[in-house]
Amino acid sequence: MRVNSDKVVTPSKAVKVGDVLTVALDRRVLVLKVAALGTRRGPFEEARKLYEDMSPPPPRQEQPSHPALREAGAGRPTKRDRRKIDAWRGDNEG
Repeated sequence: MRVNSDKVVTPSKAVKVGDVLTVALDRRVLVLKVAALGTRRGPFEEARKLYEDMSPPPPRQEQPSHPALREAGAGRPTKRDRRKIDAWRGDNEG
């Protein structure tokens, strides 16, 4: 976590109105600007008014133009196909 581009090590760092917080999460980065300080712990809707979200938009993921296609009969045989193969070979053990 960073406050105004300075790395914060202690969790008790006091923030003031106008500070910019940068939080690195698993797959994204949040950039939040403190708009006001709360007087109490409250619901999410109330807390959301205390900051401005300045996070960059998530990167667009290119989706393939068509789903993965393969020819009929390609790939792993189905259970039915395996039974036919076993019957053809004479492997009827079970």
